[in-house]
Amino acid sequence: MEDPFRTIQWMNDHIRLLDQTLLPKEERYIEIYDLSELCDAIKRLAVRGAPAIGVAAAMGVALGMLKAPAGNIEVVKGYFENISSRIAATRPTAVNLFWALDRMKEIFFANLGLNLSELQETLIQEAVSIESEDRRLCERIGMWGRDLFKDGDVILTHCNAGGLATAGYGTAIGVIRAAFEAGRNVRVYADETRPLNQGSRITAWELNKLGIPVTLITDSTAGALMQAGEINKAIVGADRIAANGDTANKIGTYSVAVLAKRHDLPFYVAAPLSTIDMKLATGKMIPIEERDPAEVTHICGNRIAPEGVSARNIAFDVTPNELISAIVTEKGVAERPFEDSLRALFA
Repeated sequence: MEDPFRTIQWMNDHIRLLDQTLLPKEERYIEIYDLSELCDAIKRLAVRGAPAIGVAAAMGVALGMLKAPAGNIEVVKGYFENISSRIAATRPTAVNLFWALDRMKEIFFANLGLNLSELQETLIQEAVSIESEDRRLCERIGMWGRDLFKDGDVILTHCNAGGLATAGYGTAIGVIRAAFEAGRNVRVYADETRPLNQGSRITAWELNKLGIPVTLITDSTAGALMQAGEINKAIVGADRIAANGDTANKIGTYSVAVLAKRHDLPFYVAAPLSTIDMKLATGKMIPIEERDPAEVTHICGNRIAPEGVSARNIAFDVTPNELISAIVTEKGVAERPFEDSLRALFA
């Protein structure tokens, strides 16, 4: 099945991405020629999802370096470091962003002997490679995970971990998609995922485009459906996974995992190896982004809370590894104890 959209791509001298803030009302692609525009797109979630943010970061480095001034090596180095720092400051939780920046840094310093135009082209090629690799590894995640789902399964997913959160195909949605494409009769419940409604705006839109049966529910409905036996499995993506399997994902993921545990249902995580941060022993070390309270007090620019009422907008939570049944990656399915199974995937 061909993808019905393209999340992000390099277009000769600029970046083209689908502005996810406008979905589902409008399917508009924006053309980005400037690093400041790219950083703004990441911050305001025009591009979102850990793998897609990693691709955007790599392309952002390549884009920024197109305007690097000709000069000695130290001048070029300083320009590169400034670009990397600006991109690194956009989103703190998604580890793929920092993984991509590190990879671009390795390429940059390994090719400092090239002239500036050759160095720029090398960085572009690496960013494009990261984008194409992400699509392929998401397909492999789908292949590894599809047998977790059988005919008749009704699956809950939270936030969006589909092609829109990656360079294509998706992680959690990619696993569901692979099962569906293999002929499995599966259905999906997508919760709305407040405060920015990625489930209702994006996941439901994407699944509908793919022809996968989807029903939208409020975040608070999941427990009742589990209790009634109308959901029998759950799968989510991840923004960062610690070495012990603790997983940071969109706020509300922990609640879904607790509900799944209470009702003895499998709770799966799907993510590429680049999302696994083996430098962090546990999820307690994962930095958690807190965003503008206006995203809670307003919907689509309209205030829904009284003036003067304070709000908190914690963007992610951490699900302890003991609530996770398995972690699906492009190199296989890791099971408990995750300290051993995740390490083995990197061997």
